[in-house]
Formats: sequence, C-alpha cells, structure tokens
Amino acid sequence: MSLWVWAALLGAIAQTGRNATQAGLTAALGTVGATQVRFLFGLPFAALFLALHLAWTGAALPVPTAATLGWTALGAWAQIAGTALMLLLMKDQSFGVATAWLKTEPVLVALLGAALLGDALTPGILAAIGIAVAGVLVLSVKPGPTLGSFFQTRPAALGLLSGLCYGLAAIGFRGGITHLPDGSFLTRALATLTLALAIQTATLLVWLALFDRKALTGSFRVWRSSLAAGFLGAFASACWFTGFSLTTAANVRTLALVEIPMAQIVSRWHFRQKTSPRQYAGMATILLGVAALLWQQG
Repeated sequence: MSLWVWAALLGAIAQTGRNATQAGLTAALGTVGATQVRFLFGLPFAALFLALHLAWTGAALPVPTAATLGWTALGAWAQIAGTALMLLLMKDQSFGVATAWLKTEPVLVALLGAALLGDALTPGILAAIGIAVAGVLVLSVKPGPTLGSFFQTRPAALGLLSGLCYGLAAIGFRGGITHLPDGSFLTRALATLTLALAIQTATLLVWLALFDRKALTGSFRVWRSSLAAGFLGAFASACWFTGFSLTTAANVRTLALVEIPMAQIVSRWHFRQKTSPRQYAGMATILLGVAALLWQQG
C-alpha cells in the first residue's frame, strides 16, 4: 500500500478526533474562538514536528519562494473560513451528518477545476457529480407537509461553502508544497504546514485581539481541551500535507471520505446523537457519487 494512503488514513482518524474536540469548544468560545484553537495550539506542535525531522535527518530548512507563500496563504485563509463554517454547521446538524456535508468537497473541486483550470468534464464525471448532488438533496430534506419545510437551506449553504473552502485549501497547500525548490517530500510537507499555521495564527490573533478578546483569553482557560485539539489538528495536517507531497490533492481528499463512518461512531457514542435512515441514505449516495468521480479520474 502506498505511503500516501497510510498518511491519509491516519489523517482521517486524527481529524475526526480533532473535529469532535473542537465542536465541544464552540459553546464555550464561540465560532471564531473555537476556530483559532486548531491553529494557535497546533502551531507549536507543527514547529516541533519540523524541528525533530530536521534534527533527525540533518536536512536544511527550505526557503519558501513567492509562489509558495502565495499558494500557502490561499490555503491558510481558505481553511480558516472552512473551519468556521464547519463549526456553524455542527450547531445545526449532528456531528456525523455535518462531516458528510463536508465530504462534497471532491465534487466541488472537480467543478472548480473545470471552471478555473479548464479540466475536462466527461459524461461519466457529470453523472458522478449528479449522483453526489442527489445525495446532498437527500441530506437536506426535512420532513414536513409543505414545500417550505421540505429543505433545510441553511445547513445546505453552510455545508457547500465549507466544502468549497476546504477544496481551495487543499489546492493551495498542494501548490505551496510543490513550489518549494528543494527538500524531501516530508521536509517540504512539514515546512509548508508550519508556514500555513503561522499565517493562520497571526491572522486570527489580530482578528481576536481587535474584535473578540474574550474568546482569545477563554481558549487559554480551557487549555487542556485546546491543547488536545491543537495536537490532533497538527498531526492530522501533517498527515494530509505528507499525502499532498506524494500525490494529487484529489486523491488524498477522496480517501478522506473514510471520516464519514468514523464520524458516525463519534456521533453515536460520544455526542449521543441519532442519525435517521434518510440521512444515512443521503450520506451513502454522496459516497457513491464521489467514489464514481474517483473512478472516472483514475
């Protein structure tokens, strides 16, 4: 089995734990406060991972190019937006269903690739996108006698926007890694991760200092949970970035769909949330569509 597959699987496990920990912080810190935890408390761990790797291998720290800075900044800011939207979504839907909404990301990346990069959309790819969109509609259906109560537009919008932001983040991080001029795949992955977290931490520290100092100080009062979310986030990101350095972002993010059954376990046993048969059907349909998309691209 390829190394990137193992990296993606480990990333999915760590990210499921990070999302669960971070969702629990939203009530105490607010959306932006909980969002900054993964970055502020993740940066020291990412820097430690990088320092240990450089000390162990004797490799030199790669100097980022302007292209690396630009792509990494795009990924960093898109991930901030995606995380904030994800936490808002988790207020409306169960943890497992929210995770499924986010997994529309590969479909959105395919559409972005067609619009921005001129990637070809074959009939098979269009059919796969149609299946996944049908799954999104099934997930957004709300039982009720009237058409107005039939769709939950807020969760749909939050989920699609969050998935879009995460798609842009994956593209940005992949671009940042590939534009580093030298270093092994792991050196470039960890260096880009540390740079991304530094950009994200600086951005959110300025925002919170200006607009929400209570959330900033609150994250230090719940430092144990914040530290756990930071470590899991940094470890998951290190795995994702390792995958990005070895294969396309689409391959890595598609394999990340294993988060959905993992999230269902967390949803049922940790949050005590129930998932209806209709929601299971929607998640299964999304998975089928994204799997068909991957098959078409492979």
